[in-house]
Parts: sequence; C-alpha cells; structure tokens
Amino acid sequence: MLKLEGVEITEGDFRLTARFALHPGERVAVIGPSGAGKSTLLDVIAGFHAPRAGRVLWHDRDLTRVAPGQRPVSMLFQDNNLFPHLSVTRNLGLAMRPGGGRLTAADQARIDAALARVGLDGLGARRPGALSGGQQSRAALARVLVQDRPVMLLDEPFAALGPALKAGMLDLVAEVAGAAGALVVLVTHDPEDARRFAQRVVLVADGVAAAPVATERLFSDPPAALRAYLG
Repeated sequence: MLKLEGVEITEGDFRLTARFALHPGERVAVIGPSGAGKSTLLDVIAGFHAPRAGRVLWHDRDLTRVAPGQRPVSMLFQDNNLFPHLSVTRNLGLAMRPGGGRLTAADQARIDAALARVGLDGLGARRPGALSGGQQSRAALARVLVQDRPVMLLDEPFAALGPALKAGMLDLVAEVAGAAGALVVLVTHDPEDARRFAQRVVLVADGVAAAPVATERLFSDPPAALRAYLG
C-alpha cells in the first residue's frame, strides 16, 4: 500500500497537503485545475520533490528520504522521457541500467518482450524521431515496463495525442498494468480520461489533495471544487 501520511508541500506561496492511501493493483486518476499541484504530488511520490512535512510509505517502508532511483516507482512524463539520439532499444536499456554498460542476453529478451507487449515488435532499432506520436508513447510505456516496479506514475503522457489514440493508450496502460499488478496513478486534466481509466480519483484543489473517491460516485455527486473545475 502507498501511503501519504500528513504530507505537506510548500514552495513560496504554494501549499498542498495530502493524507490518503492507494492500493497495489488499482488505477487512480489525479484531477484538478492547472497549478493546483497535481504534478508536484507525483514528484513527491517519485522522490523528485521533498515534502516539508509528513511521510511517503510503500508497504510501511519510509520512502521520504529515499533517492528516486531507489524507490519502487517508475514515471512516465509528458515528453515521453526518450533520448532522441538513441535507439528505442538503447532507451529501454538505460532504464534498466542507468549507468550504462553492455546489455546481457537476458536484458535484450526483456526489452524485446516489453516492445512486443506494447505493439512495437521489431522496431527497437529505430530512433524516437522515426516513430509516430502514438508509437513514441508506446515506446515510453515499454521503458516503464522494463523497470518492473510496482508503482507507475503517469504525468499526462498522452495529452498531445488525438482522442482515439489517447483512449487506446489508456486502455493499453490498464491492460499491461493489470497484468503486472502495478498501482497506476495518472495525472489528467480531462475528466473523461478519469472515467475511462480510473477506479478512484484524487481531486487536487484549494491546497488539498483529497482522499480518493470511487470514480462514478465522485462525478455523479461532485463536491463544490470539482463542480467549479468542470464548469
């Protein structure tokens, strides 16, 4: 279980508090207005931003001061986090071996399996620029898969895709994460993304990341902050 215990995030005039728990294997969306702190919340879970107070725990292990690379967390960013000068295979290899080094046969087999899993079988030699936008998103997802970590954080990685491609990527994430038993936390501005993908939703607004609520229950009876966001 991922727990945020009395987490308080401050930066200048910005302040955000969070106190909730997320379960292994579930899909959670994080929504709210721009600037409310959705991405910052993910950064705290990933270890890129230290909270002013409180703790981040995974199965009761305190991660609060643990370096990002040592956490059981992988993260997919808006820009896909792919190096344009490297092949897709080398990009995935660096995710497995951040310090570089020669890939073993087992490493290569794992990379090939991840690419096949996301529909990119045989495309490992290509550079990201030779792929379509949808294929780049699939390669970035494969990069997360080879890290084989139980918590996947997605910071609007499919925002630049058209509606059909985005829906397909959300379905693919749900499928591969479900097979891996991973907890997935997806930041999105689009309530339809949350409805399609998430079992529960965390609303970030007015300085608070609220405890998650079942998706349909939240949207069928939205609190004032969500009504204001939806317009």
